[in-house]
Amino acid sequence: KKGVNYKRRSALCLETQHFPNSPNQNGFPSTILEPNEKYYSICIYKFGVEK
Repeated sequence: KKGVNYKRRSALCLETQHFPNSPNQNGFPSTILEPNEKYYSICIYKFGVEK
């Protein structure tokens, strides 16, 4: 980013998460997973390269 060259073995971690403070916000999706419920998530990342 911004012309920085990262050294060999540098890494980037991209993790999905829910909305911050969602358990306390009525208008946000629930973060509670009840017993026997299944959790599904799709996360799509799109990257580009500047020439």
